[in-house]
Amino acid sequence: MTQHSSDEVVRGWFAGRLPSDWFVAAPEIAIDREEITVVGELAAPDLAADASDAERKAAAAGRIKGFREDTRGRRMDIADEAEHRFGRKVAWGAVCGERRELFTNMSIPVMTRLRQRDRIVLDTLVEAGVARSRSDALAWCVRLVGKHSEEWLGQLREAMRKVEEVRDAGPTS
Repeated sequence: MTQHSSDEVVRGWFAGRLPSDWFVAAPEIAIDREEITVVGELAAPDLAADASDAERKAAAAGRIKGFREDTRGRRMDIADEAEHRFGRKVAWGAVCGERRELFTNMSIPVMTRLRQRDRIVLDTLVEAGVARSRSDALAWCVRLVGKHSEEWLGQLREAMRKVEEVRDAGPTS
């Protein structure tokens, strides 16, 4: 089974397994080798039309906190099932209005070798207080590239999917 079809199986399983009243739309499901992250959009709290930004932010935070606490047991059961079935940990999150929170997610060490020029960049970020450590600085750089290259990364992912489709359609050995 290719990674693409494996991801489809994971997404399909969660679509069938998650309670239909948890989210207002299909959840966002991100998958990598170690982790499956499920982030769903919650219904917006009812507020007066003239509610302030502070009131809206507090209401969104309260809605997310309530969802997290009220669904903890069921989320843990679903995560246990998914981990057994797919061999990956499950992380959860929610979106309400403009607020997005991840409840649990993994931080996986990634080894890399950097030349002095690149290490100096990381050290500058640490010395400037942008990051606490070289590791944090590298994570910051990766997030920055991801944010500013999302369109290109999307095109790259789509090209990889097409290669998988052509490979799968080829002759079998």
